[in-house]
Amino acid sequence: MSSSNRTGSGPLTFILTGIPGLPTSSYGMGVPLCCLYLLMLLGNCTLLQMIRTDHSLHTPMYYFLSMLAMADLGLSLSTLPTMLAVFWFEFTSLRLEVCIVQMYFIHTFSAIESGVLVAMAFDRFVAICYPLRYASVLTSSLTMKVGGVIFMRGICVVLPVAILIEKMPFCRSPVLSHSFCLHQDMLRWVCGDVRVNSVYGLTAVILTKGLDSLTILLSYVMIIRAILNIVSQEARAKAFSTCISHLCAVLVFYIPLIGLSVIHRFGNHLPPLTHTLLADAYLLVPPVLNPLVYSWKTKRIRRRILTLLCRSRTQQWD
Repeated sequence: MSSSNRTGSGPLTFILTGIPGLPTSSYGMGVPLCCLYLLMLLGNCTLLQMIRTDHSLHTPMYYFLSMLAMADLGLSLSTLPTMLAVFWFEFTSLRLEVCIVQMYFIHTFSAIESGVLVAMAFDRFVAICYPLRYASVLTSSLTMKVGGVIFMRGICVVLPVAILIEKMPFCRSPVLSHSFCLHQDMLRWVCGDVRVNSVYGLTAVILTKGLDSLTILLSYVMIIRAILNIVSQEARAKAFSTCISHLCAVLVFYIPLIGLSVIHRFGNHLPPLTHTLLADAYLLVPPVLNPLVYSWKTKRIRRRILTLLCRSRTQQWD
């Protein structure tokens, strides 16, 4: 840690906050949070286990879905320690180094999830627009390479953000707006020139979520055009239904993300509760909802879950 971040009183610590208007240690919030995290772990781990053990699910679509589940797990587990510490144990102080590490993992897994959503949009684009070439275009080898590129992009793009902010001088006892560390939130407490940090942070967002959202939008413009050209109404409905799960995942991820980014830059006049709810929705809702949506809307996964439930009941009766 740079010397500019130290004083005679010891190392710099950030103060985390809970839900505005509620006590810092609130079992009314701690219990629902634990339930959300347990639901997230159960849903995503179940998806990963099913895809790993069921060879009929060893296709590009489900490989990308397993990458999405891993990104969701990483994103949620990055926030888990501090959120539970704040709401269960009233532990609100976090040293600079730990805060930077948490910030790095949150933004890295967020960028990875955004990239996986792009890969899934491309998968749906090829499946609907070029169905006869799907197997030859999206091979297992290409899928693994795409996954590797997505993970490396997230790791490398966010790393300079952590390095730059670690070297900045901070005001004493900075109070963050959330129960976890985000780059935009930490940047508010820098006592020096933040132009380089702000410009690179904005560039990183544009190179990841900005380009990703435009790519997904373009993919769906072409997908919708292809669906509308299908003569059979039944085939048209079937083609569109294959995109519903992915569209839900995209909306659940990007709507809170865009809202949070806008509020951090232009919404200083808004009540703190707005910042808190949007940040929590951005980091907690997608990992919980994605397994539920895909389990409900994807026939193969739904059939697999029903089969496992039937086997479990049969074994209980036996």
